[in-house]
This record gives sequence, C-alpha cells and structure tokens, in this order.
Amino acid sequence: MAKWTAFPYDNSAFVYTSATLKKHWARLHAGDAEPLPKDADVLQAWIHFHAGDFQAAYDAGLAAGGAGITVANKAQGIYANYLEKKEKVKLEMFLEIAERAEAQQAEEPKNPNAWYWQAYALGRYGQGISVAKALAQGLGSKVKTALETTIKLAPKHADAHIALGAFHAEVIDKVGKLLGKTQGADAATGLKMFEQALKLNPGSAIAMIERANGLVMLEGDKRMKEAEKLYADAAACEAMDAMELLDIELAREELED
Repeated sequence: MAKWTAFPYDNSAFVYTSATLKKHWARLHAGDAEPLPKDADVLQAWIHFHAGDFQAAYDAGLAAGGAGITVANKAQGIYANYLEKKEKVKLEMFLEIAERAEAQQAEEPKNPNAWYWQAYALGRYGQGISVAKALAQGLGSKVKTALETTIKLAPKHADAHIALGAFHAEVIDKVGKLLGKTQGADAATGLKMFEQALKLNPGSAIAMIERANGLVMLEGDKRMKEAEKLYADAAACEAMDAMELLDIELAREELED
C-alpha cells in the first residue's frame, strides 16, 4: 500500500498512553459512542488514531480484528476525507470502508459503528461522485437506513445524528424538496438531527460545522449569520486529538472564505 500523507500539524498534545487514553475516553468518543476496548492491541490502534498516525491505526486495527475493524474504518475514513489528495484513491478508500463495515454488520449486527462507518463512507463517496448520481445508484436509501439503524442501536451516537442531518440537507439542497421527499429527505428532520447532535456532544466542532452547512443548505441566506457564528464557535474549540484539530482547521478555512 502506498504511504499515506502524514498528519500535517503538531500532534505532541495528542500522544496518549493506555492510562491517559482510558481517562479521556468518554470525552474523545462522545461523538461515536464507541465503548472502551478490552483488547490491548485495539487500544493501541486507537492511540495511533488519536495521535493522527492514521496509517498505523488502520494497520493495527486490521491486524487486531474484531473491534479493531472500527478503528481501521475510522482511521481510513478520516484520512481519506481530510488528507488524501488523489480523488480516485479517496473514492476507492470510501468503497473499501463500506465493504468492510458491511462484513462487520454480518458478524455483529448490533454493533452501531458497523452501520455508521458504512453510512459515512457511502455518504462521502456519494458527495465525491455527485449526490444526484449517488441517489440514482440507490445509495441514498442505504445511507439513510444505516444511519437510522445506528441511532436505534446507540441513541446517543452524536456523529450519526450529524450525518443523518447532513443527508437530509444535502439531498434537498441538490435535488430540491419535492424530489428529496421521494428519497425520504425532510428539512425539519434534518434541522432536528443537527440540534440533537449538539445536545449530545456540545463541544463538537464538526457538529457545529455541519449544522452551519445544513442551515444554509436548507434555509439559505437568512441563516447565514447563525452559520458564521457556528463556524466561529467551531474554530475556537480546543482539540483533544488529531481528528478534532482537522475539524477546527476546517472551520477556520470556512471563516476565511
């Protein structure tokens, strides 16, 4: 496998030990509701992930198997979304994650993150090929079903609420309210999902960013001031790991544009 692009920022504040990671686990995993792993190898994979060493996290997660598959999926998903430069490689990575997550669902149908990472990967893949094209391929209903299943299995999964809000907003934004309805997309549900995500994980920069994007997609310029405030709040967040720093940098870019 080609060498992945290195994390481009100082990660010294995010290098956890097993003991410090356990101490901060609840805060770091408020978004994905992933339980603290019992397996030391899986915990080590998470240490790599939080430090921004995404390729090492991916390799260690795959090698550990079981709960390690979730680390591998998250590491590859976050890496592909933020750091992979080649569009073709990025799309291939998203399809790989979706495939692995589907296999994980077959093994563990009650694992919320098996459903979540399939939805995340297919959603990002759909954005890459164009939302309209993805809907024509039937990916929309797959994403929606997987996210609804995630929330059913883990009602406090903030990231799934964000992603489901983004699904409703993106579909309506790209194909309109009428066609969106045929895909099960609804503006009020989308706005409710973003709100719920921030209630579940109030310090989440990505929840603020996606809510800002969603407000503008669903309600246009009249929500622009509110969206800008959300970007500013996201940019002012304090990162506790590499992924959060990538989210905060994204918010800063939005403010500069």
